[in-house]
Amino acid sequence: MHILYIESFPVRLPRDLDSARGTAGSPTPLTGSGDYRWSTAYPVIYSIHIETALVKVTLDSGLVGWGEAQAPVAPEVACAVIDRILAPMLVGQEFTSPQELWQTMYDTMRVRGQTGGFMLDAISGLDIAFWDLAGKLAGKPICELLSKTPKALVPAYLSGVPNVDYARRYRDEGFSQCKLYYDTDWNALLHLMDELPEWRVAVDGLWHMDPAQAPSLDERNALWLEAPLLPEDPIAHGALARSIRTPIALGESYRTCFELAPFFRENAMRIVQPDLGRSGITEGMRIAAISPAIVPHVSIALGPQIAAAIHFAAALDNCALCEYNPRVLEVANRFLKSPLRLQGAAYAVPQGPGLGIEMNWGNS
Repeated sequence: MHILYIESFPVRLPRDLDSARGTAGSPTPLTGSGDYRWSTAYPVIYSIHIETALVKVTLDSGLVGWGEAQAPVAPEVACAVIDRILAPMLVGQEFTSPQELWQTMYDTMRVRGQTGGFMLDAISGLDIAFWDLAGKLAGKPICELLSKTPKALVPAYLSGVPNVDYARRYRDEGFSQCKLYYDTDWNALLHLMDELPEWRVAVDGLWHMDPAQAPSLDERNALWLEAPLLPEDPIAHGALARSIRTPIALGESYRTCFELAPFFRENAMRIVQPDLGRSGITEGMRIAAISPAIVPHVSIALGPQIAAAIHFAAALDNCALCEYNPRVLEVANRFLKSPLRLQGAAYAVPQGPGLGIEMNWGNS
């Protein structure tokens, strides 16, 4: 069995910025003009569109696997890496295992310093497609390739809660855990936490908190504090983790065990949040093996990324939750022949082979 074709698709979909405020990909107000605009809370850009990169791999048997790279800005870059570097190395090669193919892809540019960023995003998109193929060849869901006893349901937490009324609607559906984004008004965020006494609330610091703010989360028994300080600073994160009871959660910005190693050395996190569109399933499993607790990060994503996160979470004993953003899942399901579903406050793990989804994208 050999790899016949590899195709990449940069995706850019319109969205309503007002309705997207406070959700994945638009957690803070934006300023400026054009497709990419600055956050008003901290120095980073966001797209005014939904952007991602899809990957389609076809074997010489005709079997197709789908993957997706986390590419919320300039998906053309990850696609160019696939088209110009990875695909020429892989097309015509024997389809062995996702782990072997991951290593082949990683080795192509490692001595040139390409061990993170867009290079690993591209690798991860292909890695998910290879796992989709591996599951289809075995006739099993991916989670059954990763674990002998995967979960059938993966508990979810509600991400990006803008107000009490929004939370109340999902409380009625069985949710009891949620995450709030911190943009610019810390007191307003604490007030919203206080208005949600029946919830366990996590806070996403979006990399721009003052460490002096963090102890107020201890008083409120916060579920975790996510990404509080600049992502390049493991020492500061370690110091903060030792100063508060609230668990620190990190992982979405890091793609490999190597990138996370300084944070492990500093005991900077008790919850690790790999994003499967950045780590892939292969490296995600390596990260999980050395982590105390896993909660997959799910940001702007279509079906392959979300399905990969669900299978990943279903396979891990040290994973009790997966991120759920209703607006993100709604958009993703538009491009699936059968939607990804929740049962109450839990994802139903797709039971078909591979990712267990069928893309409704072009001629798919």
